Amino acid sequence: MKPKVNLSKEKIRARGIYLLPNALTTAALFSGFYAIVAAMKGLYSVAAIAIFAAMIADGLDGRVARLTNTQTLFGAEYDSLSDMVAFAVAPSLAIYSWSLSHLGKVGWLVAFIYTAATALRLARFNTQLQDDDKGYFQGLPSPSAAAVIACMVWLGDSMAIPSEWAAIPTAIVTFIVAALMVSRVRYYSFKKLDFHGKVPFIVAVLLVLIIAAVAMDPARVLSIIFVGYVFSGPIITLSQKRKMRKRRERV
Repeated sequence: MKPKVNLSKEKIRARGIYLLPNALTTAALFSGFYAIVAAMKGLYSVAAIAIFAAMIADGLDGRVARLTNTQTLFGAEYDSLSDMVAFAVAPSLAIYSWSLSHLGKVGWLVAFIYTAATALRLARFNTQLQDDDKGYFQGLPSPSAAAVIACMVWLGDSMAIPSEWAAIPTAIVTFIVAALMVSRVRYYSFKKLDFHGKVPFIVAVLLVLIIAAVAMDPARVLSIIFVGYVFSGPIITLSQKRKMRKRRERV
């Protein structure tokens, strides 16, 4: 028989959690919660920035967990709950408080559809973690969808656009983004990018220019980047379908 002391030590180790990746997840959760508080106070630009801060923390926690070999089921579940706050509740409340509230019941219904679509997107992602194709996402990723919503709020608030004028356009965009999240449209995941390999010098120059552009006018530049990513999905899906049709015709 094994000593009881060893068994208790094994149980204690099994119940422990890794600090660094979960700390980053907590930072994402805090940023999402802060975005909600800022939106309730009418600080819409601050709310949008907080959502982007949540995106950065959310992007780091998974990479840190993989690099340090600290991936756990607890971390995956905690990350999903954090994403629900940061990329579902926070953006929908921000866009509703800023503009959709002018549409009455239609406004809060659109905000709820976006929230529900994000929840469905996260649930589907969690059930497809073992899929072989890691190069593409099925449906628009929830952080990118939240970025589009945050950009609308940020642009509208910084440019002093009357929120009642923007109510209908924002409702349409919010609904489209929600539909893309639960669709079968494929989006490039950037997981196959080799960050350890060498790249041409022009890539470094372009990276510097992008960072400078974001620093000069973050709301507009980020809007262009993420809107471009939203459109990339249908283009990728259509091009892949055409290739499949050509292969079938050749056979």
